[in-house]
Amino acid sequence: MLYEGSKLTVKTDGDIAVLCFDAGQESVNKFDQATVTELGEAAGALSAATDVKGLLVTSGKSTFIVGADIMEFGARFKLPDDEFAAGAAASLAVFNAIEDLGYPSVTAINGLALGGGLEMCLSTDYRVMAASAKIGFPETQLGIYPGFGGTVRAPRLIGADNAIEWIADGKPRAADKAYAVGMVDAVVADDELQAAARDLLAKAIAGEFDWQARKAEKKGPLKLNRTEAAMVFNTSRGYVMGITKGNYPAPIEAIDRMAQAAHMSRDEALKVETEGFVKIAKTPQAAALIQLFLNDQLIKKKGRKYGKIARDVNQAAVLGAGIMGGGIAYQSAYKGVATLMKDIREEAIDQGLEEAAKHFAKGVERGKMDTAQMAEGMSRIRPTLSYAEFGEVDVVIEAVVENPKIKTSVLAETEEKVSDKTILASNTSSISIDSLAAGLQRPENFLGMHFFNPVHKMPLVEVIKGKASSEQAIATIVDFAHKLGKTPIVVNDCPGFLVNRVLFPYFFGFQQLISEGADFAKIDKVMEKFGWPMGPAYLSDVVGMDTSQHVEEVLAEGYPDRMKQDGKSSLDVMVENNRLGQKTGSGYYQYEKDKKGRPKKSEDPQAYELIKTVQRDGWKDFEAEEIVDRMMIPLIIEAARSLEEGIAETPNEVDMGLIMGLGFPPFRGGAFKYADSLGLKTVCDKADQYARLGKLYEPTERMRDMAASGETYFQMS
Repeated sequence: MLYEGSKLTVKTDGDIAVLCFDAGQESVNKFDQATVTELGEAAGALSAATDVKGLLVTSGKSTFIVGADIMEFGARFKLPDDEFAAGAAASLAVFNAIEDLGYPSVTAINGLALGGGLEMCLSTDYRVMAASAKIGFPETQLGIYPGFGGTVRAPRLIGADNAIEWIADGKPRAADKAYAVGMVDAVVADDELQAAARDLLAKAIAGEFDWQARKAEKKGPLKLNRTEAAMVFNTSRGYVMGITKGNYPAPIEAIDRMAQAAHMSRDEALKVETEGFVKIAKTPQAAALIQLFLNDQLIKKKGRKYGKIARDVNQAAVLGAGIMGGGIAYQSAYKGVATLMKDIREEAIDQGLEEAAKHFAKGVERGKMDTAQMAEGMSRIRPTLSYAEFGEVDVVIEAVVENPKIKTSVLAETEEKVSDKTILASNTSSISIDSLAAGLQRPENFLGMHFFNPVHKMPLVEVIKGKASSEQAIATIVDFAHKLGKTPIVVNDCPGFLVNRVLFPYFFGFQQLISEGADFAKIDKVMEKFGWPMGPAYLSDVVGMDTSQHVEEVLAEGYPDRMKQDGKSSLDVMVENNRLGQKTGSGYYQYEKDKKGRPKKSEDPQAYELIKTVQRDGWKDFEAEEIVDRMMIPLIIEAARSLEEGIAETPNEVDMGLIMGLGFPPFRGGAFKYADSLGLKTVCDKADQYARLGKLYEPTERMRDMAASGETYFQMS
């Protein structure tokens, strides 16, 4: 044994050393500080060994290394810049020590090699990859970029253009893609990985491969003249800026640092990488995106706990076909679950099947499946006009019209046709789960399962537990949502549940601005620049004015102190004039189909004429900051009310719900992370400036207490 630590070992096997990452009882290998320290010690032992002629790097886990330990980021990123940079330089010296060994080295890549894991692979001379493995740089999805030499070694190995693509998009690549650009030197069957890696190493030791030239290539400047380099980096920068709209600085910073270091030696280039890494790690975008990752981990952890008591769902049913029912049936069938789709009308059944077939056809068109798989998926959907086959169904998702009387009747009728173990779940977006449960014999088997439209695209499912809902019913629906590829957030019953309840104060802020003379098109532009995928007027058109009005009425009844509007709003005027949005061809905007059959919006003078009828004093120009504050402050406050009332259990789940269900800007992290970035004192001060607008702008006492003490919702702020 040449070296033995708790995270890795180095053993000699003849004239080669085998460095094996194996983090003991932990499920995966990570590059935490302890692992980096041990790797440095192992590199020292390898450098001093006189009888070693080659190094083989492997993993004792089913996956290579999944990246850095994100739980260590908080303390590390808060260090003063000089301390942070010194720590990064010390880590880079460890990777350099592996790269600078006086003999050839090969990494055998199994499972996943992501972030620091891939950077470890790049520090060796050659890489052999298992056919099922995936590698990549996901750091930009966390608001940072590779900081263990990835921006230096990758472009020197695979070219600047390929390296920029890999680093900027943050996506993992399969073995064939990695081999095609030269990121790995060979791809072999999984069971041949070790043998192939040893064979390559033996040939390098024997002089059949020029490993010294490979080292020199990685340690020298990029093989681009200055004109070529300028073209590559400027073009890439413009392209990435166009996609990110400047909201995600990490990929831009990575490109700039690669450009700056293009004609430097490795050691000079690594200093440039570190300077940028320290800068980008301290941005609010990095803090927000890292917190999102931690939020996701918390939700997955809760999901695993629910999974232990959940019942298996092998047969599902959807009540109510049409667009929504067809979308749910498609998602269920696509994920391999046999699904009955029931309606009382043949036309609705046909529409539901057409909806499902459309999504399967798009999957074929995009290469995600072939026609045989499409046919198999469609065969899992069985249309029916009766309850004849409902006796064996594990879960029924009710997706009939959003009318409490109809839903109550349909649910009671269905309960009589299913087994006493079948879970009934309503896809209601606003109707109280407890009120719907009142008409059931087994309310413990009933809860809400709120999908967002379009079902196949929106990742969130709200799981709404009523007072009588059993833990097993909740667990089963959470587990089923995971099976459908969705992220479930468990919330308690209340008007609007979590997502719509928090969203509509944002819309009320919008309507108040309109009534005071604001231009809805300017509001849209401001909020889209803020980061929303679409502004409130455009979103209203997409959702449908009548749908928004219905939810607004539910919330006004549930929270009359703050969500009951005085007088007529622009939304009411639109509904009165049958301008319901995209589905009628007009709303705040007018719509025509483009060449691909998609609705394209344009300005409509008639909308402005109608809006004049609800304006108090004519048109008025508002500054962007005021528009943002008046839209976002009530959303933050309502999120706080929901958390304090226990509608959601943690701020993590609220923020994830808003991002996945509404498209809240991910780089801002959600309502609570955004509030943390502003500071709760600032939030409360801004709210007080608009106290005249009513209770929606009144912070809770808890918010004021937190503001006074400097408390935040999250620790990584």
